Amino acid sequence: MTQRSSPDEKSGLHPRNRHRQRYDFALLVKVHPALAAFVRLNHYQDASIDFADPQAVKTLNQALLKQYYGIAEWDIPPQFLCPPIPGRADYVHCLADLLAAGNDGKIPYGGNVRVLDIGTGANLVYPIIGQREYGWHFVGTDINAEALENAQGIVAANPGLAEAVELRLQRNAGVIFSGMMQEYERFDLTMCNPPFHASQAAAMAGTQRKWQNLERSRGKPSGKGMKPARAGNKLNFGGQAAELYCEGGEEVFIGRMVKESATVGAECLWFTTLVSKAVTLPAVYRSLRAVDAYTVKTIAMAQGQKKSRFVAWTFHDKASQRVWSRQRWQ
Repeated sequence: MTQRSSPDEKSGLHPRNRHRQRYDFALLVKVHPALAAFVRLNHYQDASIDFADPQAVKTLNQALLKQYYGIAEWDIPPQFLCPPIPGRADYVHCLADLLAAGNDGKIPYGGNVRVLDIGTGANLVYPIIGQREYGWHFVGTDINAEALENAQGIVAANPGLAEAVELRLQRNAGVIFSGMMQEYERFDLTMCNPPFHASQAAAMAGTQRKWQNLERSRGKPSGKGMKPARAGNKLNFGGQAAELYCEGGEEVFIGRMVKESATVGAECLWFTTLVSKAVTLPAVYRSLRAVDAYTVKTIAMAQGQKKSRFVAWTFHDKASQRVWSRQRWQ
């Protein structure tokens, strides 16, 4: 028997993250019995699931959303992105800290806080967590009508979401904010998990690397002789084209976002975006200097060995930020 060396607490997650502890599979199976079919002992002799199995991961997400966020009905169509809940929660909690920093250290709660989720996807995870944890109001946008149709089904099936989540279809894939921010509308935050690959080939290569890393973590052979990922395994790291790649990758997408943000800088307090690759940061900073952003922050996040970050910027000076918080949250 392999001696257990896995930690009881997941390192790096935000202190308010509900998923800092290792998954309690006995509890999760109790609240969502369908998960039982996927739970097995891992090489530490602990209960776990096969994270290369897309159906297992989706069922785990259903259990987590039901147990911790009161979401009784949640599903996504095949081939859509199935996000890791703990990492998504970290982004939301860090955004709450960002707002608190300009509000005398107090996190603003309630529907007066409005968040624009760019590329909300079929899964709706960011609005779910933000609404359940902080009561914020979300506007989720996407260029994929099928994704929004599924997200709308999640909203309709779960009490409390209809009043707090609005979905808007972006019909012009070449723009980000245009048409999504209505006249006289104000947002306290924008957030985005941008497509980070530059092509379909790059996205497929990324899928292969992730699958190999999972196989290594499970103690299976790897290296030159490793077989390509099975089609079923790809689904766990899958997603529609717009979720995974765009021409030029995340550097070009974020650059466009930054440029557009300058045109609506007065209507939003903080613009933010995840940046998957650290090597993208210099280009992002150059774009932000070009639009003369008043303040730029890079917030580091981590889940175990995985490092991530988001960049936040504002066009409001300190006095304007104080006025904003007093008028909208206090």
